[in-house]
Amino acid sequence: MGQKTNNGTFVSFTADQTSLIASIADVIIPTTKTPGAKAAGAEKFIVNVVQDCYTKAEQETFYAGLNKLDADCKTKTGNGFIEASDLQKKEVLTACMLEGDAARKAKKGTLPFFFMIKELATTGYFTSKIGATEALEYLPIPGKFDGCMPLGPNQKTWAL
Repeated sequence: MGQKTNNGTFVSFTADQTSLIASIADVIIPTTKTPGAKAAGAEKFIVNVVQDCYTKAEQETFYAGLNKLDADCKTKTGNGFIEASDLQKKEVLTACMLEGDAARKAKKGTLPFFFMIKELATTGYFTSKIGATEALEYLPIPGKFDGCMPLGPNQKTWAL
């Protein structure tokens, strides 16, 4: 558990870039009735996985995508992603998703940035204490396994 698979060089993130990652993750999983990705600390998970598990090429794709997203936001709104309004953040992230989807359909080599950060944000959130206990139903000592049990009205899905 927790084994580092990338023992070579890795891209390092500044405090500003880590804040940018937190802001992006919080748009993907915002605070609603439950805390969002930023409150869960998903950015720490994202940085660790990118540095420890991604190949150098994947890290560079992620790093370039992060910088491009912030630059695109500055071009479109006059503000960096962190300073942009919630609506502007959603618009810029949606454009990034559409661009990534087009690249994926064109079968370009690497997984586009948007899909990388979306996967990392959701995994980081739902494996955090907040995600597993507040967003999902959590039972620390489960009973028997029933893989096809219906959920009650307004019942959350189960944490694993």
